[in-house]
Amino acid sequence: MKIVAIGGGEIGRPGYKIETRKIDEEIIKLSRKKHPKVLFIPSASGDSRTYFEIFSKYYGKKLKCKTDVLYLISKKDRLPKNETKKKILDSDIIYVGGGNTLRMLKIWRKHGIDKLLYQAGKKGIVLSGLSAGAICWFKYGNSDSMKFGKKKSKKLIKLKALNLFNIMLCPHYDVEKNRRSSLKKMIKKQGGFAIALNNCSALEIIDNKYRIITSLKKANAYKIYKNEGRIIEKPLLPIRDFKPLQELTKR
Repeated sequence: MKIVAIGGGEIGRPGYKIETRKIDEEIIKLSRKKHPKVLFIPSASGDSRTYFEIFSKYYGKKLKCKTDVLYLISKKDRLPKNETKKKILDSDIIYVGGGNTLRMLKIWRKHGIDKLLYQAGKKGIVLSGLSAGAICWFKYGNSDSMKFGKKKSKKLIKLKALNLFNIMLCPHYDVEKNRRSSLKKMIKKQGGFAIALNNCSALEIIDNKYRIITSLKKANAYKIYKNEGRIIEKPLLPIRDFKPLQELTKR
């Protein structure tokens, strides 16, 4: 499988500079296509049309990809199952946008998108995304998502995701209040470990190897785990060469 999970950053909203370009160029490179077909899935943002317009302008016009979108929330926008399957499995890259991770995962499971995304990964399609679109590929995520109709929670939760890799992922580690303290409390109470990504940093996995990549010099990533009752925050430096994934998951 090929996964690029981005901790956060701007992709061209009006008034903001593009921050993740180096990471996005790596996503495109992984497809081995000059003009890859990129499927954008905006379920976490409530199928925001504006989000897709921003994405299409960036990945389409600037990065020269062929962009498409998969809407799932409104019945009138939802495609028949066979067409949905074809759209997903005919892509070169799948990019999942940010937003409400819990809502997104519920929608996916209801319509069988989780199983199709697993098939896509097995087929060699690049799986990528930012924030919610980073959390979704792993076993758990550190998330501020709430149920439908509720405001964002100040308390972050451990959210069960697609489990393509047995890792807990935390995005926005440097920019969102309570991310750092919440994640450390989770690890202290429940054990295990997590990978925490600052904005403009990403975890790239190809089969059984990994590396950290960044689009800004100051972007960092960390491994958080408990050792003899203490919480360890170990920096993960950006590297050119891949390392065995086993090194990332052992403590």
